[in-house]
Amino acid sequence: MRDAALIKSVYAFGIRRREAWGLDLADLRHNPKAPQFGRFGAVFVRWGKSSRGSPPKRRTVLTVPEMDWIVPVLEQWCTEVRPRFGATSHPAVWVTERADRMSLRRINEAFTAARDAAGLEPSLDLHCLRHSYITHLVEFDYPEKFVSAQVGHSYAASTAIYTGVSDEYRNRLLQRSLAKLPDLWGQT
Repeated sequence: MRDAALIKSVYAFGIRRREAWGLDLADLRHNPKAPQFGRFGAVFVRWGKSSRGSPPKRRTVLTVPEMDWIVPVLEQWCTEVRPRFGATSHPAVWVTERADRMSLRRINEAFTAARDAAGLEPSLDLHCLRHSYITHLVEFDYPEKFVSAQVGHSYAASTAIYTGVSDEYRNRLLQRSLAKLPDLWGQT
């Protein structure tokens, strides 16, 4: 259950492995603009990727309505399952059976086991979930700046590298553009 909740959280917030590893219970936040998500309206990332010679970048990742399915997952993990690990005084969200923070290696192993059980390509790694998250935000029509802020990119070009939109999305964009110019196609 822990591994499933962890993998779902990585996907629902588009966070990196190290960012998931460093999450503490105090990093699960209310978003006053989205009270329906309760204490899971945002995730405060303290271990974001750093620039050369800089400390880790911090950011807040908001829960988006399209990924609201993560709220009951985290609620169940934090209130019902995690306490059974005996880690009541440990700050980490993702704890081991020995009431310690999960290691980066164990996080990789959790994803690998899930990937293999699902029969997915062995070339996929945990970071692919981040790519999917970014692509979904683009397809959900969130502004480019919002997507970049969610994932902690300073430049839109970095975000664009991760984006691989579907044919359906590209056709929707084309139809929207054509709808703005209806008389253009009627002229010869």
